[in-house]
Amino acid sequence: MANLANAGPEVYDDRAARLFLWATLLWGIVGMSVGALAALQLAFWPANGGISWLTFGRIRPIHTDAMVFAFAGNAVFAGMYYSLQRLCKKRLFSDFLTSLHFWGWQAIIAATAVTLALGMTQGKEYAEMEWPIDLAIAVIWVVMCINVFGTIAKRRVEHLYVAIWFYIASIITIAVLHIVNNLAIPVGAFKSYSIYSGVQDALVQWWYGHNAVGFLLTTPFLGIMYYFLPKAVDKPVYSYRLSILHFWALIFVYIWAGPHHLLYTSLPEWAQSLGMVFSLVLIAPSWGGMINGLLTMRGAWHKVREEPVLKFYVLALTFYGMATLEGPLLSIKSLNLLSHYTDWTIAHVHGGALGWLGGMVFGMAYWLAPKLWNTELYSKKLANMHFWIATIGLLLYVSSMWTAGITQGLMWMATTEEGLLKYPNFLETVLALIPLYWVRMIGGTMYLAGSVLCVYNIYKTAKAGQPVDIEVDTSNDRHVAPRTFHERLEGKAFPLTALALVAVLIGGIVEFVPAFLLETKVPTVTATTPYTPLELQGRDIYIREGCYNCHSQMVRTHHKEELRYGPHSKDYEFLYDFNFQWGSKRTGPDLHRVGKKYPDLWHYRHMLDPRLTSPGSIMPSYPWLFDSKVDTSLLAAKLNGLTKLGVPYKDSVLQDPVAAYNEQADVIVATLAAEGITATNDLEIIAMIAYLQKLGTERAPDEASH
Repeated sequence: MANLANAGPEVYDDRAARLFLWATLLWGIVGMSVGALAALQLAFWPANGGISWLTFGRIRPIHTDAMVFAFAGNAVFAGMYYSLQRLCKKRLFSDFLTSLHFWGWQAIIAATAVTLALGMTQGKEYAEMEWPIDLAIAVIWVVMCINVFGTIAKRRVEHLYVAIWFYIASIITIAVLHIVNNLAIPVGAFKSYSIYSGVQDALVQWWYGHNAVGFLLTTPFLGIMYYFLPKAVDKPVYSYRLSILHFWALIFVYIWAGPHHLLYTSLPEWAQSLGMVFSLVLIAPSWGGMINGLLTMRGAWHKVREEPVLKFYVLALTFYGMATLEGPLLSIKSLNLLSHYTDWTIAHVHGGALGWLGGMVFGMAYWLAPKLWNTELYSKKLANMHFWIATIGLLLYVSSMWTAGITQGLMWMATTEEGLLKYPNFLETVLALIPLYWVRMIGGTMYLAGSVLCVYNIYKTAKAGQPVDIEVDTSNDRHVAPRTFHERLEGKAFPLTALALVAVLIGGIVEFVPAFLLETKVPTVTATTPYTPLELQGRDIYIREGCYNCHSQMVRTHHKEELRYGPHSKDYEFLYDFNFQWGSKRTGPDLHRVGKKYPDLWHYRHMLDPRLTSPGSIMPSYPWLFDSKVDTSLLAAKLNGLTKLGVPYKDSVLQDPVAAYNEQADVIVATLAAEGITATNDLEIIAMIAYLQKLGTERAPDEASH
């Protein structure tokens, strides 16, 4: 309930916004720099350096997580804490919780970067962090929740403005997503296995992945838009009624669309179709928000030429509209068949991230800095220069990746008059893209250069001014009696939060309940067996090296896909995959049918130097696999943990897993010795070979001959 009786002077805690703004900008430089290195590695493979923690597979998730949780996450907290106090006319609930939130979040980001570089990962996109960090995220999120909802509870106004609705929906939904997706059984200090496997894990992961984009990279930034854009143009939001429709339609529809990431896979058809339909419906509320934002700027277009803040907001809303149209279109099955696993998805993601998010963040930063340090922006000229450098870089980036993605899709699907693949060698498509990868790197580097200009500009602005915490008098605030149901709801934080939670839970429940109640259709007689101790260790090494970033393990249900890779993947084949490894990008070929396709020697040479077996390959070498010995200290714990998840290991294997490990490893060592290769059975390369040779080899007897 609003604390209207205690109206009077109030000093806002703008230290919070200053801290999170600096964190946003500095982590943004780090994340973009790592992204530029990753782009260079795709164009020029020697840039991997032959160093384990520097390879593309390890730094790519560092780049994505830095941009999602460090750059975007800190920006959300900066904008939310600044606007929340002014919308509630109340200082943040607790200075201590604000500090704990800030330093705890930065520690989580640093720990994530270090552990991912060391190969400690779950192998789930946007959720790679291992269980201790996941627990820390949950704790700090609770800290933030107490601070936000405590501020709302003690507010000095009755009405909750639209920006706060979006903040509330984001906070509660991210909490649900994080908890459900990261349920796992720990088997070591930084090692765990998801409680879900195969198809179910894929459904949960992309329910999380899609909605993490929706409720961390979209809805809170819409809240920021609804506060900062009207402030920047000094006009009220165009339509409050449209903002109501925008909010409720978006949070209800968004949560259903996750399965569109899994079209033509082993996911049940009904779930795929559901995801596609709701993705298309999502266009309406998304564009409603874009239109509301653009029309709020009516009458202020003449200012855009001079004001960098408005330039960035126009860029943001334009790319928001583009991304929220392109995403649903890419969920149409026929188009998704062409685009999925290609660089078209990379173009789509970065159009949203650098266009929509970057535009909102930099627009907010240039508007906020003079107010946080009580001075003028150091240089509008530099800010305008930043805009043009970033915009040109962004256009180079997305246009090159659009071209690369369409090229990939068409080459993969092209056939001759005889019905054979026109480009059977996967490397043909890779080599065709190298020039476009260079263009992408140049565009990304330009965007990074613009961000450096922004940091310099904000630094000079802060240096010229003094940090201030604004004091306001709320004595003259008046209570306006609500007239409609929604106006009454806007004055009641708990019912609003509860209804928002119900709206976002409905879609997840409808999708999950059938998927989890209906058992995976495992044939009565099947050859599917658990991973052996050696294969399990090899699989963990595969995940550690981030191989899923470039290789999928899912042959889709399409005849041209089967021409290239073999029979399409079946749901039961992933029964013992904790976590699933279907992937979302094919920089290299799909691996689900690679088992027994090549001899052990081929895999040995391929991992030592991919150019030995695949001339022109851009894959990095993995020399450390040939020197490092497998750590079997957690092997028993791993098997016991998987047994708790229902994996049927034999008692003999559980009692002496190392003996079973050595027995299988000795066979591979002997096979290599016959080819003149000397190796010991405890090397990581032996485990990796065992895992790769397992992939896709166990099919039901009635299907194995097809």
